[in-house]
Amino acid sequence: MIYEVTIAEKTYRVELIRTAERWNCKLDGREWPVDVVSIQNDVLSLLLDGKSYEIKQETVGAEANVVVGHERFGVSVRDPRSFRSRKRAGASEQGVKKITAPMPGKVVRILAGVGAQVEAGQSVIVIEAMKMQNELKAPKSGIVKKLNVAEGAAVESGQSLAEVE
Repeated sequence: MIYEVTIAEKTYRVELIRTAERWNCKLDGREWPVDVVSIQNDVLSLLLDGKSYEIKQETVGAEANVVVGHERFGVSVRDPRSFRSRKRAGASEQGVKKITAPMPGKVVRILAGVGAQVEAGQSVIVIEAMKMQNELKAPKSGIVKKLNVAEGAAVESGQSLAEVE
């Protein structure tokens, strides 16, 4: 998984690679072995280079922050794959668009129920896979017409989770 992460107006290329024992994080070409454990929603315990860090995610309105220790950083994360697929979808906004599971996992939270009005790119469902939580976003602006899963449900890769019309 490759992401572009912007912290304090500086953008980094972050690649996460899952190995049998742990995650490897490649940050701007330099590789770091990382142990990650989800302590609770939006809180991770990270072991990096022999040091332990507690990382909290905060969202206030449209602003996203990451808190490490007593320091708060404004952050934005962009998944280039997601950006390309939204761009392609923009050409054809008509009809029903499905939200599918990118990998096997478990639904931990439903953020928008049936009948909810959502904007393109808005988080609709959170799944947990390999001890990481992934927010699945609306492929277009519209109304959530159908939810095919409930919180706690196990899902398979490619499974249709919701439909937005």
